[in-house]
Amino acid sequence: MTSVAGGTSRRLAAFTVPSEPGNERMALAQVASAVAGTGLSADQMDRLKTAVAEATMNAIEHGNDNRPEIPVDVEVLQTGTDIIVTISDQGGDQAPSGPAQEPDLLAKLAGAQTPRGWGLFLIRHMVDAMDVTSQGSRHTVRLVMRADAGADQGGSHDQQM
Repeated sequence: MTSVAGGTSRRLAAFTVPSEPGNERMALAQVASAVAGTGLSADQMDRLKTAVAEATMNAIEHGNDNRPEIPVDVEVLQTGTDIIVTISDQGGDQAPSGPAQEPDLLAKLAGAQTPRGWGLFLIRHMVDAMDVTSQGSRHTVRLVMRADAGADQGGSHDQQM
């Protein structure tokens, strides 16, 4: 498990979006606004926005079954140089459909894998660390982007928290 930089966390934003397709754009815009001026490079900001949008789409579609009355909760924290975004839905008590399969483009093109299934793979490669947890019905994706990682370095992307 990767630790987050020590220090006190400062909440930059906390909000909800209704579980309706398209609201991932609202979430990414609010996160981008909240983290402006925190030291993220333009590349890091773009990657964080992509990860937030994808995680929010997953929460809307898979976690909350596109039910607008069930909100997706988003929280943005800063701890030292770490930007931490959590995206939570109410799909944690759903049985997984099987072990996660690493997407393989050639297998997908050949029909050996479903064309879907890129979400967590993409998210994991957009941020410096990612953690997925479930507690009861609450399912949470936690994203970490390190402002000091540098735009050309981009972090390890494969670290699990």
